[in-house]
Amino acid sequence: MTTSPWVDGLTFAQVLAATAGRHGGNDAVVFPQLGHRRTYAEFHAEVREVAKALLALGVERGEHVAIWATNRPQWLLVQFAVAHVGAVLVNINPAYRAHELEYVLNQADITTLILTDRFKGTDYFAVLGAAKCPRLRRVISIKQEQRPGLLAWDEFRACGQRTSDAELDRCAAEVRADDVANIQYTSGTTGFPKGAMLTHRNLLLNAFYVGDRMAFTDRDRLCIPVPFYHCFGCIMGTLMCAVHGAAMVVPAESFDPLTALQAVQAERCTGLYGVPTMFLAELHHPRFAEFDLRSLRTGVMAGAPCPIELMRAVVERMGAREITIAYGLTEASPVITQTCATDSLEHRVGTVGRLIPGVEVKLVRPGTLETVPRGEQGELMVRGHGVMKGYYKKPEETAAAMPGDGWLHTGDLALEMPDGYYRITGRIKDMIIRGGENISPREIEEFLYTHPAVADVQVVGLPDERFGEEVCAWVRLKPGAALTEEELRAFCRGQVAHYKVPRYVVFVDEYPTTVTGKVQKYRLREMGVARFGLQAAAGIETA
Repeated sequence: MTTSPWVDGLTFAQVLAATAGRHGGNDAVVFPQLGHRRTYAEFHAEVREVAKALLALGVERGEHVAIWATNRPQWLLVQFAVAHVGAVLVNINPAYRAHELEYVLNQADITTLILTDRFKGTDYFAVLGAAKCPRLRRVISIKQEQRPGLLAWDEFRACGQRTSDAELDRCAAEVRADDVANIQYTSGTTGFPKGAMLTHRNLLLNAFYVGDRMAFTDRDRLCIPVPFYHCFGCIMGTLMCAVHGAAMVVPAESFDPLTALQAVQAERCTGLYGVPTMFLAELHHPRFAEFDLRSLRTGVMAGAPCPIELMRAVVERMGAREITIAYGLTEASPVITQTCATDSLEHRVGTVGRLIPGVEVKLVRPGTLETVPRGEQGELMVRGHGVMKGYYKKPEETAAAMPGDGWLHTGDLALEMPDGYYRITGRIKDMIIRGGENISPREIEEFLYTHPAVADVQVVGLPDERFGEEVCAWVRLKPGAALTEEELRAFCRGQVAHYKVPRYVVFVDEYPTTVTGKVQKYRLREMGVARFGLQAAAGIETA
């Protein structure tokens, strides 16, 4: 199945131009709810218009352009246009609020921000107005919003008339495959998110091999209900389609099981993406039986472990008999291992597949660089074309993650099977993974410390049958202070993303600790499982 990666050494602009040349009449972008449909020839022309507009505004090679928006057609145009001019796209999670937005805008040195107006009750302009971002020079709305100091989308597009095709071609020709194309923020265990710097080569090769494992061609049509701001959406999804000449079918601004099912049927999608909770929501939708999903062949389930019964249902009830499982992390662009469309069901639920070509891994004893004997569990380290250049303006964190010779720590524990497939057996980091979203406990702890009644707080993940994990905050109050669970949650709302707001809050006088005084977070998890009756979600048998 694996073919030569024709994208190696190319840039986004060169790849999109080649795809438009080969498959110009194919559907490139379809938003069924919006009645928006573009062929590759049309999409390529629009991308160039937006790229010329960026140049007209003075955006230069290497400059950081952020997009803070939901899944809209403009997001795709910006993704490819920013790369055309050699600038760097910075993805901002649409769920971010003032506290998080301000951090990313400043830490990433954003000069240009492209944003939507509102979504799910949040006024993005109001949130931006509350953030201090002195480096920001240009603000562009993807809608037709008329506000002082803001360019509405059509006004912005019109700016491109001041730039010639020759000027755009000159700028695009200066871009190199090893230039950073994208900075994606990823949560770890050490506080605020870190910006992983990913190059054109990193991303294009990953997109190529992800599609190759699914046997994707220009005849395929991919339903993408996952968010664009995440690498699952914009690398494994949109960029993969552009590499292989396939159609990107985007059901809605954000995930909704009904619109995803409608899109698969109406557009005869051959592939479908999602984290396990998304597939569950689709399968359990009361109208599921109404839809003809016979076009489905493949797709990717990733972001969290897949239960065998779920995979069986996706194969048997949805018809996606060649659905694949992928494992990776943002810092690896993102996929490291993936099953093949032809792999057995047992391989697709019991493992995370084999290495994609051009990537190597080793399993080491946690806390060391010592390789474990074959057949033993160890921390998975990766080296190859997907590994990031580093974290933006974080040399210490980069050095810790990348100890040398091209290797990257993943923080995940793995086991190599005799047949070369891998299993992820756990993680050595405290990160919470809720519905495919990585959540840093330390980041939430640092925010909750700013509440005047909070003396100390420890955040852990508790098992959840729907989302995999939910956030639990164990809080010690200052002497004489009073605070309720709902008051603490209200303090979080509007300041941190909704999925970071603690589902569970426990007030305590002390924490379980080691003899040296270190808080035992694993004990807090055990106590939480018992307190909230989560034994079933944790896989614990009860009498």
